[in-house]
Amino acid sequence: MKTPLFLVKIFRYEYWPWGLFYLPVLPYWVYLSLRNKSFAYFSVANPGIELGGFYGESKSEILSLINKRHLPKSISAAKGIRFEEIKSKLQLEEIEYPIIAKPDVGERGNDVCKINNENELITYHNNSNFFYIIQEYIDYDFEFGVLYSRMPDSTKGVVSSVTLKEFLSVVGDGKSSILELMKKSTRARFQINRFKKEMGDAIHKIPLLNEKVLLEPIGNHCRGTRFINFNHIINQNLHEVFDEISLPINGFYYGRFDLKAKSVEDLQKGISIKIMELNGASSEPGHIYDSDYTLINAYKDLLAHWKRLADISAMNIKKGEQAVSFKLIAKSYLKFVLLK
Repeated sequence: MKTPLFLVKIFRYEYWPWGLFYLPVLPYWVYLSLRNKSFAYFSVANPGIELGGFYGESKSEILSLINKRHLPKSISAAKGIRFEEIKSKLQLEEIEYPIIAKPDVGERGNDVCKINNENELITYHNNSNFFYIIQEYIDYDFEFGVLYSRMPDSTKGVVSSVTLKEFLSVVGDGKSSILELMKKSTRARFQINRFKKEMGDAIHKIPLLNEKVLLEPIGNHCRGTRFINFNHIINQNLHEVFDEISLPINGFYYGRFDLKAKSVEDLQKGISIKIMELNGASSEPGHIYDSDYTLINAYKDLLAHWKRLADISAMNIKKGEQAVSFKLIAKSYLKFVLLK
């Protein structure tokens, strides 16, 4: 018997609303705020990023700080420019379809799309009322979230969280439709209504026996991606790889790299990796949302990362950085969330 989805949402914290999950640990944030004499202390964790990367930062500006050899080809676009200009930029950078389009300022996978041809890009461009970026689609087998931090007085940092992202997919049994296969998966059941609209009649196609059908190429939890704790691959070499990547990024000390790699070994060696995004102070250790993780351990790891963020912020404050007002943080949140 299938577990009703409302019960899944109750008993599996990975599906809890953001506010509910964080509510029990808010007193610890208050304690860290009082210790740092600011409720917005985290805004100085990364002085080189607007508001420390808490919210509303520009993806393209942050990516521009990273060595290009670690980045996919990309261009910037906006509602106001003619599509022919975008087309010219794509040709100049030799970016071919499929591509990924995403808001330059956005969170949790909102309005991120894989676009397969020019007509789809024209539709995306005409429907967007925001500044956005286009990246080449990196068809690597592995996508990770890697959380890295470094004290401001040190050249050595640590990787403290590695999350493997398993994209939403179904495997054919030779007789069931994609829709029927989705109904057999708890994770996929949350996405059925969306895919009925997006796939149309294709959702009734019957995959071959053992045929794997990738449903969602975007690695966000809200779009059905499974987060898997991969901390076991953390080693000294991985720390050094992200030291090398991070040290040239002026004013960066805490954040999560969302990237793709051809293999686990390539990630550990720092070769053939492409960084899709770099998130700042609001970065979560994604491994805590592994369905096999316990809530107690999730909170322990979350608080450990909050302490690390506070320690980095405290050192930057001692060096003369000034935290912004909490009122400005609240305005940023309202602008990019409530008023979106």
